[in-house]
Amino acid sequence: MKTANHPDTVLIVDFGSQFTQLIARRIREAGVFSEIVPFQSAEAAFKRINPKAVILSGGPASTGDIGSPRAPQIVFDAGVPVLGICYGQMAMCVQMGGVAESSDHREFGRAFVEIQKDSPLFEGLWAPGQRHQVWMSHGDRVISLPKGFEVFGKSEGSPFAIFGNIERKMYGIMFHPEVVHTPDGARLLRNFVHNIAGIEGDWTMRAYREHAVETIRKQVGKGKVICALSGGVDSSVAALLIHEAVGDQLTCILVDHGLMRKDEAAGVVAMFREHYNLPLILVNASDRFIDALEGESDPEKKRKTIGRLFIEVFEEEAKKLGGAEFLAQGTLYPDVIESVSFSGGPSVTIKSHHTVG
Repeated sequence: MKTANHPDTVLIVDFGSQFTQLIARRIREAGVFSEIVPFQSAEAAFKRINPKAVILSGGPASTGDIGSPRAPQIVFDAGVPVLGICYGQMAMCVQMGGVAESSDHREFGRAFVEIQKDSPLFEGLWAPGQRHQVWMSHGDRVISLPKGFEVFGKSEGSPFAIFGNIERKMYGIMFHPEVVHTPDGARLLRNFVHNIAGIEGDWTMRAYREHAVETIRKQVGKGKVICALSGGVDSSVAALLIHEAVGDQLTCILVDHGLMRKDEAAGVVAMFREHYNLPLILVNASDRFIDALEGESDPEKKRKTIGRLFIEVFEEEAKKLGGAEFLAQGTLYPDVIESVSFSGGPSVTIKSHHTVG
């Protein structure tokens, strides 16, 4: 059972895949806590978390690209189980001495893997000689394995679609087990975290809530907290957890930017003030936002303008309150992932979010 320090955490290193949050969801459905971190900060996160296992996500890059993402070496040197998915498989292969290259036979969408040898990943699921449906999305492939690794399965375009080192508990798979289009994918991930990594599936959201409230209470102490509240899932959950932990030491600020649904702001105010008894300030800044957006047609520029004005209005209200020591922000994993450029350029940024600073 995990303690407040999450000793049973699975660290998910994100290389920019749109499916990364699904990996976390599948791991949590297996009763195991997981945390997603961008590859750029993965080494610091590894040292902070001391994970029981690591999963390397897919991503849009090619291992042959100059400056392509890599996992920190500590992931492979620490002796913890590692699972590389799609790009994560190839990154692990290359970093450990194998070879990957761009392939003329690219596999996108439904594909099939042929099982060649038993593996702990397949326990209770797959056996040699069987073919199983998976979901692939890759243009590169592994052509030579690192020393000590062996092949467990192949596909039409990937001779090393599934490989691993049983002794070191390191595995690479070319397909995406986290998506529903790989029918046995969730069970493969369960095999990895339960059987290979040896993590008990006893984590629950209830346990997380209790841990979150305890952590917030200890960190805030007697300080004051301000939180931007929209009424959406992310900020609402953050606000309610904080309010449960520190009560009226929290003040929420709802910025009505004029882009909400009709009477939505009033509904949010009524729910949080009357039902949850949560201190809430409503700021009507709709004219300010509409004036700034007038004549702008580019969606990304609109989002940037909204984000900038949101921060300006929020800071103005925070100064009026005075005395706040903590700023609380609730942001969903998908918002963070969509807002990050993993190559340093705009090509793999999906869109900006005003809740991601």
